[in-house]
Amino acid sequence: MMPFEIFISFFGISVLLALSPGPDNIFVLLQSALHGLRVGISIVLGLCSGLIFHTLLVTLGVATLLKTSPTAFFILKVVGALYLLYLAYLTAKSKPISISTETNSAKPKMNLWQYYRRGVFMNITNPKVTLFFLAFLPQFIYSSEVSTTQQLLLLSAVFMLAALFTMGSIALFSGYFGKIIQDKPKAQYALNLLTIIVFVGLAINLLLSQQ
Repeated sequence: MMPFEIFISFFGISVLLALSPGPDNIFVLLQSALHGLRVGISIVLGLCSGLIFHTLLVTLGVATLLKTSPTAFFILKVVGALYLLYLAYLTAKSKPISISTETNSAKPKMNLWQYYRRGVFMNITNPKVTLFFLAFLPQFIYSSEVSTTQQLLLLSAVFMLAALFTMGSIALFSGYFGKIIQDKPKAQYALNLLTIIVFVGLAINLLLSQQ
């Protein structure tokens, strides 16, 4: 059982870290504003689910490979950058959303499951999250009588809870903000342009990142 004081301090630090500006928060903020709260929450759940992947890498020791192997790190960050550029391309193709046209159009749009998968893939292709977990989680190992693996899994679960709370709050705020810009094509074009710039910038930043 995690001591209460460890839980409080770790949860508080995790919330502060989750609040810091980063690709996940920006992604949730813009997509929630453009497509609404349900889409934002789906992406948040996907991003948080992706943390399970990084948790397993850390607990299985694979993160050490990413940290010591330039080739493995390079391949993963290239995949992540290409996916971000793909998202920028999809955003560039998208058209303004209108309440009336969305209601009456027979053309299918992306469902919530697809947005969820987008969040998962965006998270797992960011090797810096794995390296962050590798550096951050072991600092809160609290017992020599409990296996390190169990403690890392529990700490990861608490971090995911903090991330869910933080990004969910961002999605909630942005989702309501999105209602204001519905049926306002110019505002949506501006947000789409901002999204494209963000995705391209994140892709470049990921490619230039070092281990």
